[in-house]
Amino acid sequence: MKNRIVGVAVVAAIAVLAFNQLKPSSETPPLRISGPFEFSSQDLSKDGYMFTRMQVVEALVAINKKGQVEPQLATQWTVSPDDLTWTFTLRDGVTFHDGAQLDAAAVKNALVNAMNKPGVIKRVPIESIAAEGNELTIQLSKPYNPMLTVLAHYTVAIASPGSYDESGVATSLAGTGPYKIEQLVPPHKIHVTRNEQYWGEPAKIEKAHYLAGHRAESRALLAQSGQADIVYTLDPASIAPLQQTESVEIVRESIPRTILLKLNNEHPYLNSFQTRQALSLALDRSGISQQIIRMPGSEAYQLFAPSLGAWHIEKLAETSRDLEKAKQLLASQGWDENAQGMLERGDEAFVINLTTYSDRPELPVVATAIQAQLKEVGIQVDISIDNSSAIPAKHQDGTIELALVARNFGATVDPLALLLKDFAEHKGSDWGPTNWSSTEFNALLNSLSATKDSNSYQQQAQKASHILAKEMPLIPITFYTQLVAVNEKVGNFSFDPFEINYRISEMTLND
Repeated sequence: MKNRIVGVAVVAAIAVLAFNQLKPSSETPPLRISGPFEFSSQDLSKDGYMFTRMQVVEALVAINKKGQVEPQLATQWTVSPDDLTWTFTLRDGVTFHDGAQLDAAAVKNALVNAMNKPGVIKRVPIESIAAEGNELTIQLSKPYNPMLTVLAHYTVAIASPGSYDESGVATSLAGTGPYKIEQLVPPHKIHVTRNEQYWGEPAKIEKAHYLAGHRAESRALLAQSGQADIVYTLDPASIAPLQQTESVEIVRESIPRTILLKLNNEHPYLNSFQTRQALSLALDRSGISQQIIRMPGSEAYQLFAPSLGAWHIEKLAETSRDLEKAKQLLASQGWDENAQGMLERGDEAFVINLTTYSDRPELPVVATAIQAQLKEVGIQVDISIDNSSAIPAKHQDGTIELALVARNFGATVDPLALLLKDFAEHKGSDWGPTNWSSTEFNALLNSLSATKDSNSYQQQAQKASHILAKEMPLIPITFYTQLVAVNEKVGNFSFDPFEINYRISEMTLND
């Protein structure tokens, strides 16, 4: 234990030193932000979430604090009666950080780049994009209801044509936001400075610095010592000591993110919904939410949080742990207990690998709890703690068995656009399902994408959610609560539950 304490102290000291090195020589102090996420590029399809959060790039439309779509770089839009032609009028007098003018041609260039890379726009049935002056026209081959929420996503933020090299790779990112890049040092450091030519209300804070730090302990100590002004994604164990720090306020925000098990649904041990239901019934979600997440009431027996409206099932049949029923379901799939109480089927033991990552500090602890809980029904879980990049890598090469992840289903406000992407192919998606498909489910998604009537939309979304609750291609564990430490020097702090924007430009910094 002594060695571990020393190790944490060393990590914290290094992090403090790193923040001290970020202090500028000018008298104007930066807003110092720490979070767990690293970045490796300026590619919006991969790391765009960091550049929308730091308010470097913006999109045609934005999501406001009520979860509604509002104008951003587009001031207005019209849709043809057949819902196939979308026409956007762009804001006048907007320039990119590199001095280029925002016009429809620049927007078209950015959208075409996004369409050639992974992202939610790939599932939009775009037939053509036309640009003329300040008017952009998108022609669809069939109606697509989530159009506006897709255009608010970070992967389709608008960067200057000069941001991209000849192959369409962003190498010198210039956006239109209230902040522009001052320094990038992948994978840890982003410095931004105020854009004095911003089209909207100018930012009140001149500079902001972001520093990534994987260890939750070191990030908490940065908040406690005052070396960071805002620290995102704290672990529950950090709350008590931070509550004793007079200069720090803990902000708790419920967000539409779900901690869940991603399964390889073609794995011979996991390829029946009865087995997946058994795994779900063996989980003590109440214990995890109370003792590990320390957020009683955050148990998730379905994928979609109450804030996701039509997709949340109000009354779900299975809402408690049931070890006996779990054992019966496993027995129905041919699994028998051996003398040690572990499951065997013929010559095979039920041994499965679970991969997770420490970017979200609670996940390794939750993984350990799941390991103990599944052992109670005879399943041996071997845990691998890796970087978050291991999840998509194992999905792509087919080696994934189980993975514990945190998935934001509100990234496009309504999860439909995300689901259309996740379930477009049987193989699934990097952070969504793996090797699962349903003709009925996909038909519902396609119908929903063209459904305007709210009652019909609600009914179809409920059917789709019930299919996922029964088949369990993804097993929900808990709904997510974001924990943020905010120094008293920071004024007008607010949190974006959709995790698109840190809202730095609205804040003040007072010594």
